[in-house]
Amino acid sequence: MNQNLINHLIGIVGEANILHSGAEKERFTHIWKTDIPLEAIAVVFPTSTQDVSEIMKHCHSVQQEVIIHGGLTNLIGGTETQASQLVIALDKMNSIEEIDEQSRTITAQAGAILENLIDAAQEKQLLLPMSFGAKGSAQIGGVVSTNAGGLRVFRYGMTRQMVLGVEAVLPNGTIISSLKKIIKDNSGYDLKQLFIGSEGTLGIITKVILRLSEAPTSRSSAIVGIENYEQVIGLLKFLEKNLAGMLSGFELMWQSTYKAMTSENSHLIPPLNQEYPYYVFVESLGTKPAEDYSRLEDLIGQALETELIEDAVMAQSERELHSIWQIREDVSVLAAQANFDQHFDISIPIPLIGKMVDDAVIALEKLPFVSCVFPFGHVADGNIHFIIGKKENNAAIIKSINDIIYQPLKAVGGSVSAEHGIGLHKKEYLSFCRSEAEIELMKTLKKTFDPLHILNPRKILSIE
Repeated sequence: MNQNLINHLIGIVGEANILHSGAEKERFTHIWKTDIPLEAIAVVFPTSTQDVSEIMKHCHSVQQEVIIHGGLTNLIGGTETQASQLVIALDKMNSIEEIDEQSRTITAQAGAILENLIDAAQEKQLLLPMSFGAKGSAQIGGVVSTNAGGLRVFRYGMTRQMVLGVEAVLPNGTIISSLKKIIKDNSGYDLKQLFIGSEGTLGIITKVILRLSEAPTSRSSAIVGIENYEQVIGLLKFLEKNLAGMLSGFELMWQSTYKAMTSENSHLIPPLNQEYPYYVFVESLGTKPAEDYSRLEDLIGQALETELIEDAVMAQSERELHSIWQIREDVSVLAAQANFDQHFDISIPIPLIGKMVDDAVIALEKLPFVSCVFPFGHVADGNIHFIIGKKENNAAIIKSINDIIYQPLKAVGGSVSAEHGIGLHKKEYLSFCRSEAEIELMKTLKKTFDPLHILNPRKILSIE
């Protein structure tokens, strides 16, 4: 059967666009796991939506399970495969088809790298405000299918807020195309929303139209040292009130994380000493470079005078700005110091973050197999990340750590996934933040779109 499938796929995409008969093992399931060969029947590289449609029509007819691969940056097992599954990799569907300066939109195939879209928009003095550490590898189809967040959600919203149009292929090969540039469209159900954040379980996103903003001409940044979490909340309110919509980044890092990021083993130089319990990275975007810098500098000065913060450094050049934000963005530095690293991406009501993180750290550090705990995150939107290192690893250890992080969330209305998705790794904990009725409705949607359960099977939901 596998050879028949491969022959049929070759007929659709050509021999040059498929890896099989051992060649598929050149691939992998995550950019951090390049030493682990891919297990799959084959990897097929479509170049158009029509290719994807023809592939899915055939897979549907023979009930062949399919896993979608984008930039392979996800952290929730969303691209893990089995030897009996087919991989559709969207790498070759990577063209940026149009930038419409009047509509302020960008149209791209799903395999286009996010950073390339950002740069293309910037060349037209426009801004695609998606910003996160994996932007140089993440593909826009995966970004949309996971409803990714990042460093500027506070000002610009999640990916969902930037998507105007989507083209997607259903599990049976049907093409759903809603590639519109308009902002307002109340003509019935907004079907594109079903594909945004559903992690490729309802359809394969093949093309998107994204809304752009006018590019700011100034970017001002500072890093500040803070004594307690109440001051963190106070600084957020103070800056949001006084920057009049210019505040675009407000990132929090705990002392243990800052020390690890700026340790002797790191290539990053600490702009502030390592004595403060909290560090906040501030960014404002505006249109008047000199005035905007002075405005942020003045506000930081006021915060120092009123003892809202303990210390601060303003970035006085592009180089300094890059150096400051690299400390926040380059999480590979943390992963390198955390053996058997376990990652978390949770949402907590902002007033509760300080205590809940402290409680989690205390509980985690009591476990004999935990070697390090690194909390940090997008505090302005309630999204906190943990990277946890371990001395050993097994299923029981993973579960005990998961329980410490996830169990308190249900009582406070939090979420086990702020921006990464559910995938395979978190579906056991979906009920911690979704009701039984919500989960049943999700299952109904999955069964309606994919009654054979062939598209990204067993991701998000367990359906028998």
